[in-house]
Amino acid sequence: MLAVVCPGQGAQSPGMLAPWLELPSVAESIARASRTAGLDLVAHGTTSDAETIRDTAVAQPLLVASALASLRAVLDLGADDALSVAAQGAVGVTAGHSVGELAAAVVAGVLTDDEALRLVTVRGAAMARAAAVTPTGMSAVLGGDPDEVLAALAAHGLLAANVNGGGQVVAAGTLDALAAFAAAPPARTRVIALQVAGAFHTEHMAPAVAELRAAADSVAPGEPVVPLLTNSDGTVAASGARALELVVAQVANPVRWDLCQSTLLELGVTGLLEVAPGGVLTGLARRTLPGVETVAVKTPADLDAARDLVRRHAGTPQSTQESS
Repeated sequence: MLAVVCPGQGAQSPGMLAPWLELPSVAESIARASRTAGLDLVAHGTTSDAETIRDTAVAQPLLVASALASLRAVLDLGADDALSVAAQGAVGVTAGHSVGELAAAVVAGVLTDDEALRLVTVRGAAMARAAAVTPTGMSAVLGGDPDEVLAALAAHGLLAANVNGGGQVVAAGTLDALAAFAAAPPARTRVIALQVAGAFHTEHMAPAVAELRAAADSVAPGEPVVPLLTNSDGTVAASGARALELVVAQVANPVRWDLCQSTLLELGVTGLLEVAPGGVLTGLARRTLPGVETVAVKTPADLDAARDLVRRHAGTPQSTQESS
């Protein structure tokens, strides 16, 4: 069975769309996404520098547009073809990390491309405003004893905003608290500051939840045609309405990617495709999903390998867990 996963913020890099835009179907998809988002995603994906695309209001639409356009290229679809229809025949389950959950919702048929782009534009701008209130950030904590890591985070007033599995937790909170934590980290850990602009998935993002919920109220979600795992607890969203509700709520709640990966194993996933800009989630999968073949789509040079993975692992799950 094939899983398609969509990366989250921090996966972006300067110039990442340059080789993709040589493909007419991708260029058309990104141009359409730019119009929907009201942003020049072509420029942001080719010539904007790292600091510009670090801006939450830019990074999030750029990531969702890139994920959807690259999957269309893998499945040989045009910009106007229904992604969920093609996915239904090839993809057994889908999930997205943080903002990637909006792209995964399109793969599952819960949202259209335009709906996802409109929502992610609101999400990114609202989170950027929330982040500007207090200087906050996030740091990856690699290794160490899990209980000791969580205790140290609590002692510094930090939260485990992402529990990613494979010995990786992402701490979030004020910059002062993150600096104090990094200066005296738990034993056998490495702390890496992330290129994000705020303490996402914490109470610092509460104002953004209200803005995104207001925007989501105007969307009539579809029912999933491909099982969609939720960041909240790794289970399969019971309905389109529930999936959208959880997408909104996760802005200020932890991402449990470790539980998403556990469900992928339980469902019997044999192949995992990470769409552009791939790399982060396949790296985690290699450490936590034994026996699962992975392909990360980074450039069009990866399309042949991605299509081969789809051909060999296409299928649907035998059973699912529903989230309550």
